[in-house]
Amino acid sequence: MVNYSPATLDATFAALADPTRRQILQRLSEQPQRVTDLAGPFAMSLPAVSKHLRILEDAGLLTRRRLGREHHLQLEPAPLRDAQSWIEHYRRFWEGSLDALAEYLEKPTPLTKPKKKKRKKT
Repeated sequence: MVNYSPATLDATFAALADPTRRQILQRLSEQPQRVTDLAGPFAMSLPAVSKHLRILEDAGLLTRRRLGREHHLQLEPAPLRDAQSWIEHYRRFWEGSLDALAEYLEKPTPLTKPKKKKRKKT
């Protein structure tokens, strides 16, 4: 398994924990946007949206480019790929563990009798 920085993963998962931030990332996955355009559909103030953007930026999930007075935002997918790799590692681990448990539970033991097959009457 690749070693990941716990602080980076913590920041990524904390940023993804909020539905507003996930919606922002969804919109940025379609195309880069200006802050004012990105904030439009949300029923909150621009400063509230800015706080969400700062959390996403601090987690490395977006980049900001300033052109004059406008701030342009773009999705930065690298932290999402790292989180996906981390999740995939544990998915494989748990699937393997659960498969081994199922195999173990299906084996007959001295305390259990093997299931008898029913004979068809002829």
